Amino acid sequence: MKFNPRYCSHFPVLVKVLSVTKGTVLEVGMGPFSTPIMHWLCFDQGRKLISLDSNEEFIQLNRRFASEKHEIHLIKNWDDFDFNRKWDVVFVDNERKMRASVIKKIANNTNYVIIHDSEEYDYYHIDEIFPLFKYRYDYTKAVPNTTVLSNKKDLLWLKKND
Repeated sequence: MKFNPRYCSHFPVLVKVLSVTKGTVLEVGMGPFSTPIMHWLCFDQGRKLISLDSNEEFIQLNRRFASEKHEIHLIKNWDDFDFNRKWDVVFVDNERKMRASVIKKIANNTNYVIIHDSEEYDYYHIDEIFPLFKYRYDYTKAVPNTTVLSNKKDLLWLKKND
């Protein structure tokens, strides 16, 4: 597994959003950077984190974080997971072909959707989901970019920090 510092370009946004929210967090697509930081931030706040991935390698890498407050699930078919619940924050960094499909499922039941690699419209097909949201913030200070979407929360507070 290759490690590249660019893989954590979502940290500034992720930390900001997790610091102002309190509810359940869903990680769609685990990694060597996102899973540990989300685990420790949620652990410190005493909140529930559910991490999903279809890649056994990422499951094995992060299985040490599994606990009563941090569920880790290997996903064989993204359509089999029940996304139909209320999420405070959903971080999306899963495989290319399923990213837009997952985002569509959580568009109206999530306060904050954070998408890593969001400038890769053609590769991830996420440009088709942007119109589904009322609010959008693009963090472009680092590449890959990170986008926050919401239908419930105005994202003006994120723009003020730019």
